[in-house]
Amino acid sequence: MTGTHRRMHLAVHLPATATGRGPLDFAALERLARTAERGLFDYLVVGPDAAPGSQQPHPGGVPYAAHEPMAVLSALAAVTERIGLVAGAAPGAHEPFELARALATLDHLSGGRAAWHLVGPGGPGDGHTAEFVGTARELWDSWTPDGRPRTFDHRGRHFTVSGEFTVPRSPQGHPVVMHALGPDDAAGCGSALTTADVLCPAHRTAEDDRTPRADAAPRSTAHVRTPDDLLVMARAVCVLGTTDAEARDHARVAGVDDNDAAGPPAFVGTPDTVAAALAEHVARGAADGFVLVPRHPFDLLDTLEVFVSEVVPMLQERGAFRTEYAGRTLRGHLGFPEPVWRG
Repeated sequence: MTGTHRRMHLAVHLPATATGRGPLDFAALERLARTAERGLFDYLVVGPDAAPGSQQPHPGGVPYAAHEPMAVLSALAAVTERIGLVAGAAPGAHEPFELARALATLDHLSGGRAAWHLVGPGGPGDGHTAEFVGTARELWDSWTPDGRPRTFDHRGRHFTVSGEFTVPRSPQGHPVVMHALGPDDAAGCGSALTTADVLCPAHRTAEDDRTPRADAAPRSTAHVRTPDDLLVMARAVCVLGTTDAEARDHARVAGVDDNDAAGPPAFVGTPDTVAAALAEHVARGAADGFVLVPRHPFDLLDTLEVFVSEVVPMLQERGAFRTEYAGRTLRGHLGFPEPVWRG
């Protein structure tokens, strides 16, 4: 969008996991959530990057021990007002009725701020995942918009679910659905594009015209979606310093390599340098926004405080980021209409 401002979206992945000092306590998670909300972030994500049972080693050799995302987010719903609450969950670890009910409940408890981030094995072209998401959406639609339940009967290749869904239609129609895309998922992401509202590439693409946003557009059109039907949120690491040289030193000490094509892009520099780079990526259509991920779980508190206090104002001065929340639901933050009820 040359010559115009494309407003970016911002999110943060909270490490509801153990550090070398043990699991983060609720006071730390509450502070992170309140800080992100003060920074007008669209949403925060709590949940594993992989299926339950896979352990990601801590830099110090200590394995992560993850909190249960839905429990954490239900608690955070009570201490926040606007920011979206996203639960990471692998379809292979749940049943459609159980997960759909938990997400719908979170949407009610939070006043329309819930979302589901699909993680785990099985690419976005996997039929099991596509049917799981479709079944969840059918369950959410089994209550009419005027509050009447209807009997539900789904008989598919992977799931048979019948009976009556126990949670009324959620405040935003459906919780938002986000799909994590790994580096090997590109060829089969048709299912993701027909089920997801937000795509979250977990890898970096070459600095050319094949950006995540540009790469998704032709596939979205092929699957009866338009590019504006979904958002592409790229994972990003930010390393800040009072000078660009200091920031590069911090990155070197932390082992952050901004040339690592296999990982999320790293934005290294002063708050102004980082803000300019983030805004440029969104302006040229490389992504619609960024999910900030920590270098290590224990450094996110300080990093997020600095980002919100110093980078967000720079983005706002450029007209690249909101200066206030326009609504109260996550769909409102993301610019999505309420889904059409399919009775």
